[in-house]
Amino acid sequence: MTDPIDLGLKESTAASCSCCSTATSPATDSPIAVTPAVTEELLVSGMTCGHCVSSVTKELTRLTGVENVTVDLHAGGASRVTIHSSTPINASAVKTAIEEAGYALADN
Repeated sequence: MTDPIDLGLKESTAASCSCCSTATSPATDSPIAVTPAVTEELLVSGMTCGHCVSSVTKELTRLTGVENVTVDLHAGGASRVTIHSSTPINASAVKTAIEEAGYALADN
């Protein structure tokens, strides 16, 4: 057998594993600052393919503060669009961006 390799993981009695029980920086052993995130979900109608997803994603990521956009494509129906941003996004700006891409917000 070979000698064990030390991976630098710590034993933890918490319910979670040792790698995610406490977010700390190895260099300073102090908590990592995390930017507060805002997540908004909406339904968009008219999207049918990957190109549609790319168009909506491109327009939404141009908005100030938007960090990531994910789309759950439902061809022929309303697709769920999730916007992850560092700050709240203006609803009219979101609507305008989706319309610029050629689509519309679905009725709830």
